[in-house]
Amino acid sequence: MTDLVIRPLGAGEEHLFTEFPGTDRVGRALLGGPPELRPEWTWVALRAGVVVARAAWWAGPGQDTPASLDWFDFTDFDAAVALLRTAPWRVEYPLFAPPGWREDPAVAREVRSHLQVAEAAGMELLVERYRYAWTPESGLPPRPGRLEFRPEPADARILEVFGQVHRGSLDAHVRRTVDEHGLDAAAQEDLDILRSLPSPRDWWRLAYTHEGALVGLTVPARNATAPIVAYVGVVPEQRGHGYAYDLLVEATHEHAERGAGLIVAATDVTNVPMAAAFAKAGYPIAQHRIDLV
Repeated sequence: MTDLVIRPLGAGEEHLFTEFPGTDRVGRALLGGPPELRPEWTWVALRAGVVVARAAWWAGPGQDTPASLDWFDFTDFDAAVALLRTAPWRVEYPLFAPPGWREDPAVAREVRSHLQVAEAAGMELLVERYRYAWTPESGLPPRPGRLEFRPEPADARILEVFGQVHRGSLDAHVRRTVDEHGLDAAAQEDLDILRSLPSPRDWWRLAYTHEGALVGLTVPARNATAPIVAYVGVVPEQRGHGYAYDLLVEATHEHAERGAGLIVAATDVTNVPMAAAFAKAGYPIAQHRIDLV
């Protein structure tokens, strides 16, 4: 077999990535638009000078190492595995698939081939998530009026609330961090993620009953491309009342009042209460996201 060459792009070689006939049925292509390439984080595998696998890693503003594998597809299974093993980063890989992907045999084959490559390269499946895309055509759900929402400027207080919300969390990423590093580390990780977003800090809200009892946290925010529901969490003693819906509706109204034409959000497929809240609030599922770590 022809020798395999695996390397990052050099200056002026972006065409090796962009001209590759990759899939448009799964992966980052489903989100639209070309990837933002940083040559040193964009790698290709070549046989006889022909690209047979490509990968691009991503990081947020100000980050100097990749945070996730953003774009990955291939025509050669072994080359794809070798590319992931050779590149120096061991970060999360979010694989996007259309809703109902298991029902389309061609799409299901592509998803499974990507999963097999990732697992052969040393990754493991963490969770499958619903990715939602709300637009005004979805309808604005009325505020239930059961809670009061207050800004909270003190990060120390937000950390306390995260420490409560994370107890018994159904979120797979939170559970993994708690299991590996503890509640304090999970709280700090989520605070750092929210702090890294470009939207104003004063959009964050703590929610209380009318009697003054803490219910949880809701964070409408923005990432680099769109308004998002960055966080919804209910403290353990307030679970079972459907308050996740109230928190989600509040974030939706906050964005709508600022003129948002699109709100992006996500939750684990296994987080049944939160998925039910999104369905009740009229958030359609845009994609599935399969997270490998």
